[in-house]
Amino acid sequence: QVQLVESGGGLVQPGGSLRLSCAASGFTLDGWTIGWFRQAPGKEREGVLCISSRGGSAYYVDSVKGRFTISRDNVKNTVSLQMNILKPEETAVYYCAARYRGCSDYEGLYLKWGQGTQVTVSS
Repeated sequence: QVQLVESGGGLVQPGGSLRLSCAASGFTLDGWTIGWFRQAPGKEREGVLCISSRGGSAYYVDSVKGRFTISRDNVKNTVSLQMNILKPEETAVYYCAARYRGCSDYEGLYLKWGQGTQVTVSS
């Protein structure tokens, strides 16, 4: 079964950190661009950042620069999202998605999606 699976979400206090993982099952992530998106309650889903097949990254939300880092491990077939100094407004369901071209924050260009993982930032 070809799928993406996110993990690592949970409840964290403001200022805390979480590391999300996106694992591929049934296919190899090598050659695929992976984007992380999030959807907060009552809001549309938005692109957060992306890593290309060659390892280049692109940020789509200015406020996460310096706090969020994306990385990939093609041997483990995973992409990670390290999130530091989390804020309450970043409470959302976080999704990873794959496309076979370069980075984009347009979700319609992504072919494969995970089911999402909930991140809740609250004291």
